[in-house]
Amino acid sequence: MKDEAAQVVRTILDDYQGGRAIDKISSAQAPNRDVVIRILHELFQVIYPGYYRDPNNKGRVYNVEAQISTVVDDVIINLEEQVEIALRYTNEFTGRSGKELRAESQKIAIEFVRRIPKIREYLDTDLQAILDGDPAAYSKSEIILSYPGMYAITVYRCAHELYKLHVPMIPRILSEHAHSKTGVDIHPGATIGKYFMIDHATGVVVGETTIIGEHAKIYQGVTIGALSTRLGQKLQGRKRHPTIEDNVTIYSGASILGGETIIGHDAVIGGNCFITASVPPYTKVNVKNQEMVLNQGKGVPEKVEAEDSGWFYVI
Repeated sequence: MKDEAAQVVRTILDDYQGGRAIDKISSAQAPNRDVVIRILHELFQVIYPGYYRDPNNKGRVYNVEAQISTVVDDVIINLEEQVEIALRYTNEFTGRSGKELRAESQKIAIEFVRRIPKIREYLDTDLQAILDGDPAAYSKSEIILSYPGMYAITVYRCAHELYKLHVPMIPRILSEHAHSKTGVDIHPGATIGKYFMIDHATGVVVGETTIIGEHAKIYQGVTIGALSTRLGQKLQGRKRHPTIEDNVTIYSGASILGGETIIGHDAVIGGNCFITASVPPYTKVNVKNQEMVLNQGKGVPEKVEAEDSGWFYVI
């Protein structure tokens, strides 16, 4: 048995010599996902100091300045290390010395933590939007501690700032962590204004080049995506995803696709709509001739047409 196990190990080690992406062995060749997620947990302690704490604290309250200073220092140190590793993947830093990489990663880490007040400013408006828009929410504290939509938006706001600082890989690690935890997939490259609300927060997709204005409200199952990705990498850098203007509401199951698609301000997109063309401002969009079949126990189903009730832009 030992001989057979040793032979299998030798076969696996030989397989590592293929020179493929999956064959990398050195821990210095890729960011450490666990460390990146730990940085995120520490960022939550800084962003929401009264709600997220170090689990090792056991409920003890320390001087806020000392506590935040310690956490921020830890964020800077760990982020600097992971950014330095990530920068090795970019063509811009190919051949750069370790000293140059460290200097750039330090600069990025410091600049990111300087942006935390801005991140908190936007999140405060998102929190207000969710409270205003959801009658089932009884307090902001409840939203911060329990709403997956708020969690996903918080991670997006952090990842987006790293994305704007041209940090490779790490923003996507953060967004995919939020995706796996909440079912909300917001690419860190998307641009989203203040007072953003996601209700029920499951199955939501927001693509990389999406632009969303202020006071936008979207529900579960909404896709704001590309019309086609058949060209694959050739589409990189192009505007592939829609623009959603201010005060737009998008109900559950709707799909809005295409880089040239613009949803005008104050429009309302009904549930299960499939949209690939622009919609004018103040427009209500609905799926035509929806029917329900009610079986009232008499053996004869009764068809009931859905009421249009003011919906006048039909797809």
